[in-house]
Amino acid sequence: MLDVATIGQIIRDERKELGLRQDELAAASGVGLRFLVELERGKPTVQMGKALDVLAALGCELRIKRPDGIVIAGQMDEFKKDKAE
Repeated sequence: MLDVATIGQIIRDERKELGLRQDELAAASGVGLRFLVELERGKPTVQMGKALDVLAALGCELRIKRPDGIVIAGQMDEFKKDKAE
């Protein structure tokens, strides 16, 4: 199960993998630098919409799966594939 700290660490790792500074990712995401710093540190009260904007700017997505493994939100192609199975 993901938690805010893990999501923040993933975002930090992906940003570094892409060779981006925090200010560059913040600008590309349309969020403030302070928000990005807090997100990467795992602040539990960050705004979900802004966090999703950061993930999108990194080329990442968030998928939601039911306990039975069916994807109910995320990449549409995978959603359709899972529903067809």
